[in-house]
Amino acid sequence: MLAYAVRRILATIPVMLIVALFVFSLLYIAPGDPAAIIAGDQASVADVERIRASLGLDQPFVVRFGGWLWRILHGDLGTSIFTNLPVTQMIAQRIEPTLSLMIATLIFSLVCAIPMGVIAAWKHGTWIDRGVMILAVFGFSVPVFVVGYLLAYVFALQLNWLPVQGFTPLSRGFWPFLSNLILPTLALGGVYIALIARITRATMMEVLSQDYIRTARAKGVGQHAILFVHALKNAAVPIVTVVGLGVALLIGGAVVTESVFAIPGLGRLTVDAILRRDYPVIQGVVLLFSFMYVLVNLAVDLLYTLFDPRIRY
Repeated sequence: MLAYAVRRILATIPVMLIVALFVFSLLYIAPGDPAAIIAGDQASVADVERIRASLGLDQPFVVRFGGWLWRILHGDLGTSIFTNLPVTQMIAQRIEPTLSLMIATLIFSLVCAIPMGVIAAWKHGTWIDRGVMILAVFGFSVPVFVVGYLLAYVFALQLNWLPVQGFTPLSRGFWPFLSNLILPTLALGGVYIALIARITRATMMEVLSQDYIRTARAKGVGQHAILFVHALKNAAVPIVTVVGLGVALLIGGAVVTESVFAIPGLGRLTVDAILRRDYPVIQGVVLLFSFMYVLVNLAVDLLYTLFDPRIRY
């Protein structure tokens, strides 16, 4: 297991290099010139060229990419073109809201989706099953920003139960911290719950039709033990896989959710950087998200051995 983990960690190096090349190339050919944005509408061509030279934007692609990659290997993600702050410092200032939102959404989604999927498979063909599937289709169909605006209008503006926007650090108290996360978590969790619930239902239906489940019932094993001990454990591998793959949904949804609820996280930072063509910030955030996704996939692979003893690395 340890040797496999080490090999997987080493394998992330070429993956991250490919991601870095892709991100840098995409931004290099993207329309828009940050030098022109900084210079303003009234600037002359000479002013724009002078700013481009000071930012190193006039250098060839290979030279720029090589220098950027060399700085990354030394822990330097560069400096923001507009704020003149290190990208690592800007990420460190914004990472708590994003991680808090993603972790809260993950916990909330698992707590809701897995029981929903298990019960839907158990009550297959009944109104409970159809109700869960309707909710799943609804979760997939309605965009995150629509759900977010509806929740904010009802629970924040009309009922005044929860804050409409912003983020409170955990250091200032648990309830202020939680109250600012409830609505964003509900908005972001809809798609994730729908995905996990549907996969859980489909996998559980397959497992419940196996011979060993019928044997357990014949021996008088209780329904609760059959569902949540025998069946769910054997259905866990596909569910864990979907949970890991769904992290990409959380990352993408966090950008929209943070914009709706004015959460000062990495999502808002990314949107602001894209609008201003702040290349170093965009590159740094995308690389961070990519690295997080690679680590989650590694954790998912290692969790397989806990749920299925037949899997060995």
